[in-house]
Amino acid sequence: MTPRCLAIGLLLASASTTVAAEPPPLPLPPAGNSVPDSRPLPITLPTALRLADTSPLDIAIAAERLQAASAQYDRARVMWLPNLNLGVNYFRHDGQLQDIVGIVFPTNKSAFLVGGGPSLYVGVTDAVFAPLAGKQLVKARQADLQAARNDTTLAVAEAYFTVQQARGEVAGAVDAARRADELVARTSKLAPALAPTVEITRARTELAHRRVAVEAAYERWQLASADLARILRLDPTAVVEPAEDPHLRVTLVDPAFGIDDLIPVALTNRPELAAHQAIIQATIARVRQEKARPLLPNIALRGGAGGTSGLSSGYFGGGLDSDIAKFGGRNTMDLSAVWTFDNLGLGNRAAVREREAENRVAMLELLRTQDRVAAEVTQAVARAKRSAIRVKEAEAGVRDAVDTAERNLTGLGSTKRVGEQLLLVFRPQEAVASVAALEQAYRDYYAAVADSNRAQFRLYRALGHPAQGLNLAPGAP
Repeated sequence: MTPRCLAIGLLLASASTTVAAEPPPLPLPPAGNSVPDSRPLPITLPTALRLADTSPLDIAIAAERLQAASAQYDRARVMWLPNLNLGVNYFRHDGQLQDIVGIVFPTNKSAFLVGGGPSLYVGVTDAVFAPLAGKQLVKARQADLQAARNDTTLAVAEAYFTVQQARGEVAGAVDAARRADELVARTSKLAPALAPTVEITRARTELAHRRVAVEAAYERWQLASADLARILRLDPTAVVEPAEDPHLRVTLVDPAFGIDDLIPVALTNRPELAAHQAIIQATIARVRQEKARPLLPNIALRGGAGGTSGLSSGYFGGGLDSDIAKFGGRNTMDLSAVWTFDNLGLGNRAAVREREAENRVAMLELLRTQDRVAAEVTQAVARAKRSAIRVKEAEAGVRDAVDTAERNLTGLGSTKRVGEQLLLVFRPQEAVASVAALEQAYRDYYAAVADSNRAQFRLYRALGHPAQGLNLAPGAP
């Protein structure tokens, strides 16, 4: 499959993105534990991604930079057009004056002009090549805007799944605390001969530890919520509460594709590379501009009908002293073409070398970005594959941890006789360890799920697909 065909295939695949909304066959606790004393802000993943293209400041800044580049391009295209000047000019002279022959004589005179005219000073080189460079800079800013959209979408997705991870950890911590509370109750009912006071104390210590873990999980939820609200510019005082369950799974790119297939897709579609390529073309135009500068003239158009540059035509009158009379039309214009050799041509040579160096820097920047893109794809693929494996391992860990905790708690009062001694089948310290292991299993699972989702979005962004092309549709995992 060619890179272009593969890119098209991936883009089509993104239109039917799957979201695992159904609960997995795991004994997971319910995720209905809102942050106490807070105002929840319900949101869904598709809504968050849509907001990512409207509110974030990074996109707005990139859009304004595009507008500035577009304005500069428009200005470069009208360099040929002269300025239009309108105004009045009053002239007064008293005292000695020298005529064109050199004779000095006294006179008092005045003049008045009302009119206007064009003025222009432009280098033909700039008028020819500046629009070429400006057009490429507009393309670069358009690519930068797309890159900002992609980066913002990734940032929103990562923050969203961090919130989901924290919600899952809250659910797991609450479930572990509930089991620790049950453990304290069951241990307290055991006979002193079977469970000394130290066992009750150990169970209470574990309960306190579980309650601390609940508060820590709530704190992580609030911190992650504030980060997501900052990116989306939502109410920072509310706590974001996703509508989906914390075990939500998203698949954007089929992990079956190999790195060798995906890297060409990224090198074709990443907007950062398109921006660098446009900048290279702009530097090429500037090199040509400096090479042509000594060969093409500077055009100057000036008017001096009233002794003032810029007023070429108008209604003029004057006379001796303050007697302004004999009004009539007047037009004075000066048009010149001048070839300029900066610093005897040495300055032109230096300018060419400077522009050539800028071109080489732009090409090196492109190569560096290509290396970074290839590394990002490789890293994203590794994250996607390894996190998917971690999810499966974590699922097995949750099943075993839940089963172990339930067996230890329900069988805590069971005894067996060994010789003349009556012993517990499940000792309290084993139940304490099982509760701690259960909370850790929950955390491992929700961290693996969040990592898997984040990895999918990182891979999608690494391939350069447009953020607005995402279409998250609920479906089977």
